[in-house]
Amino acid sequence: MSDSPQTPNPSPGSAAGPVEDADGVKLVYILYFLAFVIGISAIAGVIVAYLKRGEASAVSSTHYTFQIRTFWIGLLFSVVGVLTSVILVGWLVLLFLVVWLLVRNIKGFMAISDNRPIAEPETWLW
Repeated sequence: MSDSPQTPNPSPGSAAGPVEDADGVKLVYILYFLAFVIGISAIAGVIVAYLKRGEASAVSSTHYTFQIRTFWIGLLFSVVGVLTSVILVGWLVLLFLVVWLLVRNIKGFMAISDNRPIAEPETWLW
């Protein structure tokens, strides 16, 4: 028998929780970055975000909400951009969409790397 006391496994949301959750959050951001090359990876990313959001810590939960909204708002703007590309304004919408997606994903990835929550996860902009 050892003399050292055994520590219980940390529960989700405890001090070790956000570190464990960060891997899932980073996975979604990476899948979103890959979507610029392999579009279908964004669908995998939003599925992971939906599945992980219920069991996530407070910090990770803000990121999952942010990622889910990024997917749906991005999908909306991509449909609008494609439909209006015939009248040329759609190309500007699609250019804005690329910049918007990059800024949101970079901002989120940097925040989770520092274990910080997203301040306003339900915002439409950055």
